Amino acid sequence: MPFILKKYNFTTTQKIQFLLQNELGFERSIAQRLLSKSRIFDRNGKTLLYGDIAPADFIEVATFEGQTRGLKPLFTCDDFAIFDKPSGLMVHPISKKTPYSLLDEIRYHFGEDANLAHRIDQETSGLVLIVRNKKSDMILKEMFVEKRYDKKYLALVHGKIENNLIIDTPIEKENGAIGVRMMVRDDGKESLTLINPISYDKTTNRTLVEAIPKTGRQHQIRVHLHSIGHTIVGDPIYGVDDTIADSYLCKTLSDEERMNYIKCNRLMLHAKSLEFNYLGVEYKFLSKQIFE
Repeated sequence: MPFILKKYNFTTTQKIQFLLQNELGFERSIAQRLLSKSRIFDRNGKTLLYGDIAPADFIEVATFEGQTRGLKPLFTCDDFAIFDKPSGLMVHPISKKTPYSLLDEIRYHFGEDANLAHRIDQETSGLVLIVRNKKSDMILKEMFVEKRYDKKYLALVHGKIENNLIIDTPIEKENGAIGVRMMVRDDGKESLTLINPISYDKTTNRTLVEAIPKTGRQHQIRVHLHSIGHTIVGDPIYGVDDTIADSYLCKTLSDEERMNYIKCNRLMLHAKSLEFNYLGVEYKFLSKQIFE
């Protein structure tokens, strides 16, 4: 498990925020984060909150310690790194019980200050940018917010696409039974995706396309392609019944059921390239994997 309990002994009785900073040496920002995330416990396992008096013996702190399963960065420098994420690996734990995520590898290789500059879906494979310190964190996260980068994907879709497409329909939450599902809606947020066909397989009636998102909406490429009748192969949320999507999200969909209903064991969407400027230097990264 990535979260472990570390025991800290002390002898004075004082408010927990002061104890963390004055006696145990935690930086103020770290102490506040631990308290806000309910990661401080007394000897009985009770959560200690801001303003609580810590008993004069010991506390336990739930700390995230990254574990490795052999995934190594594609590129690394002093300020950032690039991982080539496999499909099926979530980038961030969703609870203290999450056994493994990309954040494990990030913290294992680069320590506590390293973090994600952006996120991609669990089933999407490909390039993920990592920040390694506070300076790069501020610069690169702002770069993603302001869309000052070029990111390209490969997608294998159902049906034949013959010409380049510009999909500029707004996207908003569907507000249906599947809470994470998005949809094209007139009152949604402005969204723009460029689609360029690469090759068509007549036998399977599938087209390999390059997808270039110019905005960064949730599930944008998946929603836009589904909206024009070219759902991405292997998508467990779009183009399937609510019961299948719900089973997938609840992690009760077996591998056999997935192959029966979705006909593919992964989402065929891959972040293949990433280009950006950092401190006056142009960087371009290409993934070494394609739908592995």
